[in-house]
Amino acid sequence: PRVCVVGSGPAGFYTAQHILKHHGGAQVDIYEKLPVPFGLVRFGVAPDHPEVKNVTNSFTQTARSERCAYYGNVTVGRDVTVPELQQAYHAVVLSYGAEDNRVLGIPGESLPGVHSARAFVGWYNGLPENRHLKPDLSCETALILGHGNVALDIARILLAPLPLLRKTDITAGSLAALACSKVKRVWLVGRRGPLQVAFTIKELREMINLPGTRPVLSPADFTGLENAIKDAPRPRKRLTELMIKTALEKPVEKPVEVQAAAPREWGLKFQRSPQEVLPSADGTRVRGVRMALTRLEGSGDSAKAIPTGDVEDLECGLVLSSIGYRSLPLDPAVPFDAQRGVIPNTSGRVEGVPGLYCSGWVKRGPTGVIITTMNDSFDTAQSVLEDLQVGTLDVSSSREGFGAVESILRSRGVRPVSFSDWEKIDAAEVARGKAAGKPREKIVDPQEMLQLIGH
Repeated sequence: PRVCVVGSGPAGFYTAQHILKHHGGAQVDIYEKLPVPFGLVRFGVAPDHPEVKNVTNSFTQTARSERCAYYGNVTVGRDVTVPELQQAYHAVVLSYGAEDNRVLGIPGESLPGVHSARAFVGWYNGLPENRHLKPDLSCETALILGHGNVALDIARILLAPLPLLRKTDITAGSLAALACSKVKRVWLVGRRGPLQVAFTIKELREMINLPGTRPVLSPADFTGLENAIKDAPRPRKRLTELMIKTALEKPVEKPVEVQAAAPREWGLKFQRSPQEVLPSADGTRVRGVRMALTRLEGSGDSAKAIPTGDVEDLECGLVLSSIGYRSLPLDPAVPFDAQRGVIPNTSGRVEGVPGLYCSGWVKRGPTGVIITTMNDSFDTAQSVLEDLQVGTLDVSSSREGFGAVESILRSRGVRPVSFSDWEKIDAAEVARGKAAGKPREKIVDPQEMLQLIGH
């Protein structure tokens, strides 16, 4: 059987891995829009979390398998259509993730100084499409809308001591910009309360312990919460206890010179929903966000934030909206639920289109960590294997696989990038990084990547 996977992030690689491991004859081809593989592992994971990126070692083993091939620099839906892939392969798995962000839908959202978290993370992580972002870091206060791990990542990158960042694979351009940053206060604002935050304890602890930075949590937000979490699941309980402890702890009296050395701070604000981004007097940039104060109806994860009618203006010069990612439809031939931003499916089988599958964020929505995506991708791969076993996928007719796709691409002037091409780019990045004392210096311009491999 010839199987094609669209997208080379964790979802794509884990799907390929599972199929190759459990079917001794399957051939899997992975297509990727960018010249370089690994998706959000490369472009989403924070630069100071190198251990999370170790999964690329097992992805590399998969890509080097003689039954697996990687074709980068190929945009499915443009360079080759999904129906064309369906002609060439017995099964097609869409694992292309969530390449857009949810919008706030409020006045002033397009003012200079307002960015999506997705673009900001892409900027410091070297995602080619975000390389020209020029966030204005000349203000003292930044406001992040959202209470998830991405919001904490951004706050940490904005406030982290430079020596800490210099040892990471953060891009040279963003490091230079952060070196001149005036930002010393970051507020993370959410519509709901402390019991509904979406970040995890590991990320929170890391933020609390960030050198040269102090947490500012209002004790009023946490009083009486000890009782509310008595019966909460253990992770939620521990997370809330850490926030309570941080909020209620008396700051240790430090010598004056130590206090002077820790001018940076961050804090959590709750039950505030953005209503409008406020422009500066001359209308050229952001000066704050008007927040509707909310009250909670219901409890736990299902609690809803209802506006009380009161508002509050929060001053800031930079707004980063971290309210979630969104998948986009790839090809008219593929069903897409625009409301939920996913491909309608059952266990990864795309509804109404036999032989078409999906895994990862485009299958279940943009939630969870790499391990969530791994399990989800194994689930889809299992569906493919079952359909091969019971004959739902007809393997009696031979399919040409990449042979058929190659002639289509050639006729359209598209040159794919192989995995060994990527390994040349990888080696160049590692060499440049070594010279700068970093694990790698990412190349952010796709043209430069292609020149490097003689394309």
